[in-house]
Amino acid sequence: MSGTPTAGTPTDPLPVSLVLLEKKIRQMSDKTPLNIGMIGYGFMGRAHSNAYCKVGNFFDTKYQPVLKAACARSQESVQAFADNWGYETIETDWRALLERDDIDAVDICVPNNLHREIALAAADAGKMILCEKPLAMDTAEGEEMCQAVEAAGVANMVWYNYRRVPAVSLAKQLIDEGRLGKIFHYRSVFLQDWTISEDLPQGGEALWRLDVDAAGSGVTGDLLAHCIDTAIWLNGGISTVSAMTETFIKERTHQLTGEVQKVGIDDACAFLARFENGSLATFESTRYARGHKALYTLEINGEHASISWDLHDLHRLSYFDHRDDSLVRGWRSIHVTDGDMPYMDKWWVPGLQIGYEHTFVHQVADFLESLETGEPASPTFRDALETQKICDAVLDSAQSGQWTEI
Repeated sequence: MSGTPTAGTPTDPLPVSLVLLEKKIRQMSDKTPLNIGMIGYGFMGRAHSNAYCKVGNFFDTKYQPVLKAACARSQESVQAFADNWGYETIETDWRALLERDDIDAVDICVPNNLHREIALAAADAGKMILCEKPLAMDTAEGEEMCQAVEAAGVANMVWYNYRRVPAVSLAKQLIDEGRLGKIFHYRSVFLQDWTISEDLPQGGEALWRLDVDAAGSGVTGDLLAHCIDTAIWLNGGISTVSAMTETFIKERTHQLTGEVQKVGIDDACAFLARFENGSLATFESTRYARGHKALYTLEINGEHASISWDLHDLHRLSYFDHRDDSLVRGWRSIHVTDGDMPYMDKWWVPGLQIGYEHTFVHQVADFLESLETGEPASPTFRDALETQKICDAVLDSAQSGQWTEI
């Protein structure tokens, strides 16, 4: 027994968990920290924080996000948020956050009416900026924000995350390779049903999207903005639109004042569009489609082939190719999980799918890579301004009843 090592002696191998931890620490020490200042703690604040936490585990990047500070007006709420996600410190005034030398990038996750002021100040402070969509309340604000980040030379990006769904990225690849041929049609819908009740108030922390003063618009700037961004990324610019909107419930009680006020946002919007490449499009969005919580679909019809995608089955891309032999011609369902498909080599083995949260991880990874290469991560503020212009044109067209040029 004298030649047999006893437990705890130096000859014992380290537990696997400790070996992995040591490896992770060495990897972290080789990376450049990117200190994040998060402004806001709601749904998107959680989604982005989760992405910052996970990206280094799956993507080999030079930069490592560090959750340095979280900021919100409510000290109690932001402290709870910071404790949950591991932010080192908190602030209750975003201006104080921007004054800090230990903040490299700010993430703007607040109502739309606050984007402009924070972004302008952040650019002036030399901070990188990641901003929730839509970019601004309107095109004029968005242009001012673009000029500010461009003059300051700071990295910037807007969180249109559906570009980073692997199946949607694969659709982009197929289109760019010319597999569809000339594009004829683009159609997209985004349907929800959460605002149907007349008793639902507007305004306040949870329901600011129903308050026109905070949101700027309803489904157009919230849901259709996603559809439009994806569309112009896949199929190029839009030149003209013809739209109609409807506000089904005309008055709601404001949560902050208790007063019954006119509802200024659009509950539903549908519009026709013509792309610069000559293809035609239909877009529809509503929060009054009973039975649908987040049905986002798109279909593109080309000369040779068609594709379609559904958020409810987001890891699959449907594809039809007329060039196939007639005996086997038909719609096929591509399970986007193989390692040669966009982003999937970073995750699990083929056949195992990922989900909604991973789109944000992909966007963070692309942003970090852009800091290495010097190539901007899309969509930049300038890219997102194109979506803003189309949203404004849609609302103008709905009001005038006329076709509107972008």
